[in-house]
Amino acid sequence: MEQRQNQSNVKMPTTTKKKSATAKDAPKPRQPHRTKNWVLRRTGSVQLLQTPVLERHRWLVHGFSTRPGGASELPVSGVVGGKSAKALNLGFTDWDARERVAANRKKFANALGAGKMSVVTLRQVHSDIVYRVDSLATAQEKAAQADALITRERGVLLAVQTADCVPILLADTKNRAVAAIHSGWRGTLRLIAEKTLGRMQMDYGTQAADVIAAIGPAIGGCCYEVGSEVAREFASQFPEAREWFDGPFDSLAAGDNDPNWLPWLTMRPPGHPPPPPRVQLDLIAANRAILAKAGVPAAQIFSSGFCTSCRTDLFFSYRREGTTGRLMAAIGIR
Repeated sequence: MEQRQNQSNVKMPTTTKKKSATAKDAPKPRQPHRTKNWVLRRTGSVQLLQTPVLERHRWLVHGFSTRPGGASELPVSGVVGGKSAKALNLGFTDWDARERVAANRKKFANALGAGKMSVVTLRQVHSDIVYRVDSLATAQEKAAQADALITRERGVLLAVQTADCVPILLADTKNRAVAAIHSGWRGTLRLIAEKTLGRMQMDYGTQAADVIAAIGPAIGGCCYEVGSEVAREFASQFPEAREWFDGPFDSLAAGDNDPNWLPWLTMRPPGHPPPPPRVQLDLIAANRAILAKAGVPAAQIFSSGFCTSCRTDLFFSYRREGTTGRLMAAIGIR
């Protein structure tokens, strides 16, 4: 039977009245706040971001965590005097106690309706390495060094952590296989989303046309400033890279827009060179394009529309905050 949840006060990009079901074994839910293809759902003190597009497949469990509702005490940025705020930090960071993070992870899994599933995480290193989970026993082993997880084992919850990087969940709706991907600018440059699809095709017979992709909250092109190194790397890898940047991309990519190459012409005192030019990179658009080029239909790629840097009330942002927590994007097979 479908369960109801309370409406969240969080402002969403757009709204719709479409309803969706929740997991049967989740804690008592409330009426959700909805947006087109996405739901911000509160279960107890935890808020989850989910897409009904995946939720309608009853064999799946998935969700993106948010900031509120945890046991962690996160120092408030810019406030003197040791003030802190409660937060659902899901990463074992230096500033947080392990027992609080463990309690937060348990609360997150229960809110997903995945409290009895075996959670698999990674030691993320901004690579293009894809790790396959073959059994529940594998799920209990030491975390692998990789940035993407795939499985078609039941009872396993794949999870990646982010605090600005792009979290991507994939579901092969025909062969019932799933993936969780962590894609920063290095992972995007190395085509980790495409390589994860390729690994699913090789190991599970996945066809891109059968895949639904959910791209969760990440730093947006509105806030993600990068320099000439990143611009040059993307220009060398992607013919269409210019479409993902805002600012003097062509000059930076060509390496001819450095104000410090002749410092005596800048009219500044020694030791005070002008700042190098910057551009803004839309990693979400880049990963969407990579998935589409790999064969996932554009109509089956869904982005939440949230920028983590703009919405630190709801998410963690390392770029904006420095000391901060970690979000989780999780998917599994019931």
